[in-house]
Amino acid sequence: MFNNSAKIIITSLLLFGALNSLAVSAHKNEEHANERVLFVGTDTPAAQAVSAFHQALNQSDQKKARSLLADNVIIFEGGGVERSADEYANHHMLADMKYLSSVNSKLLEHQVYISGDIAYSISRSETMGSYKGKAINTTGMESMTLKKTRNGWKITHIHWSN
Repeated sequence: MFNNSAKIIITSLLLFGALNSLAVSAHKNEEHANERVLFVGTDTPAAQAVSAFHQALNQSDQKKARSLLADNVIIFEGGGVERSADEYANHHMLADMKYLSSVNSKLLEHQVYISGDIAYSISRSETMGSYKGKAINTTGMESMTLKKTRNGWKITHIHWSN
């Protein structure tokens, strides 16, 4: 069902998520000085692909957004899953674009790490505004994996949560 690259990416994300969840639960109420750099690797070509994808969504540029996704991208959001770039482009992408045009988002943290032809991006953002008559004030989290191709970096997986 999955090729070896997909298995490695999924395993890495699951391990990262599990370790991060344990760390957050164990230290939820502790106060720490911000010793970590919040923006890492943001000048890399993989990070630029992530930024270009966000810019395309914000500008309602369907063609550009679709071009940055691998054909077999898997997108998790709100308990749902879309299993290809075409499925996302034909279903949820337009709703995401409408939402983003109605709110203001501020990037709080973005870290991109590359290992060979695979990269992962993690970020947090604050979103405020109003959408469909409802006030929005959320902190969103995003994780992405990317694969380097002869046509540049392509997003192979996205997980969005609030």
